[in-house]
Order: sequence, then structure tokens, then C-alpha cells
Amino acid sequence: MTEQNQNEDLNVAEAGDIEAATAATEEFNYTIGDAVAPEVSEDEAAEIAAPIELDGPIQTVGRRKRAIARVHLVAGSGEITCNGRSLEEYFPNKLHQQDIMQPLALLEREGQFDIQANIAGGGPTGQSGALRLAIARALNLYNPADRAALKKAGLLTRDARAVERKKAGLHKARRAPQYSKR
Repeated sequence: MTEQNQNEDLNVAEAGDIEAATAATEEFNYTIGDAVAPEVSEDEAAEIAAPIELDGPIQTVGRRKRAIARVHLVAGSGEITCNGRSLEEYFPNKLHQQDIMQPLALLEREGQFDIQANIAGGGPTGQSGALRLAIARALNLYNPADRAALKKAGLLTRDARAVERKKAGLHKARRAPQYSKR
């Protein structure tokens, strides 16, 4: 702002010309109002929130600890296979089965998708966590409107915890030799 413009603004304020200031404010608000996103009709909003129709299967990857799960999700009857075996056969522990089904149960979509998973590495807990993340990511790709619910439940967050390495001079990562005072 130049010195002349500053002096003019001061003169307007000193003279008490409220009408000029009001007009300038209205003009400013009008230009800001033009920058607002255009209104969206209900039909357009429904199209934006509608699930994406994909030609082939949705493919995602999930990881936890040392386990990696690759998932192919297609519309179907709700059959889940892990490395060619049924979910109940591959994960006999009910807690692991519930952990894997959590994204589908949250969105109330059990029985709507067939899931084929290839899992490698780690143990049962790591594998079930990796599979849960991969399923949640696939559901997010299928319908991005479900992202908020999945994120709020913590299903789209990769669990970064891993085994800490063993340190020299210690028995394990943190287990030190027994202390002897004498």
C-alpha cells in the first residue's frame, strides 16, 4: 500500500465516512463469496458418494510385524480364502477371525464380497493384522465415503510396532545381565 493510499484511508476514517467503509467491506465480502465452492445438488452429491464400480478385483496390500497380506476383493457371497484354505481352517483362533472380519462388520458388509488372500511371513497375530489392514484398504477403495468410519475405528492405520533388535552386552533387546553388587 502506497503512502498516498494510506493517507486516503486515514482521511476516510477521520472524516467518519462510514458509508465508504461499508461499501468497501460489502465489495470485499462479495468477492470472497464468489470464491466459495459452487452449490451441489442432491443428485450430484449422491453420485459423488456412490461406490466406485471397478472392472476387475480390488487389489491391496497390508503389513504387520513380519507378515504381508495381499488381498483380491470382488463382489460375491462372502467367502474368504487364505492361501487356498477357508478362513476358519487357516485361522482356527476365533479372536483372529473377529480381528479379520472387523472392517466388514463395521460397515455391515459381511456376505457381500469374496476375498482371496495370499499371506506370507510372521505368525498368526501378525498375519491376521496384515489381512485386516488389507481388507480395510480394499473397502476404502471400493467406497471412499466409508473412509471416515474406517479411519475413526483405526482400521486404516498401519501398526508400525515391530520387534526391537538385540543389543550387544544384553541378553535380549532390553534384558540386561543380573546386577551383582560385589
